[in-house]
Amino acid sequence: MHIGVCRIELRLPENQSLKGKRRVVKSIIAKLQNKYNVSVAEVDNQGLWQLATLGIACVSNHRRHADETLSSVVKFVRENYPDVEILRSEAEVFPAL
Repeated sequence: MHIGVCRIELRLPENQSLKGKRRVVKSIIAKLQNKYNVSVAEVDNQGLWQLATLGIACVSNHRRHADETLSSVVKFVRENYPDVEILRSEAEVFPAL
């Protein structure tokens, strides 16, 4: 069993309020959970209205599958949210003990 984790730092340049940020972030989280069956949460920058940091986790039988899932998640955000800029993303897969 392998556990994949990913951190995506986002910039929402068109956003003007925390309420607007919450709408965009909730949409991203719901779509990722539904499409990829991953756990997603906003893990940093909650008080800043133009920045968001998402933490994503997945569990898989194979390391390659976990890597592909996390890569697909980042690609999905990049392709489906053109108004959101990905500042940084990093992913890692760990073998479970």
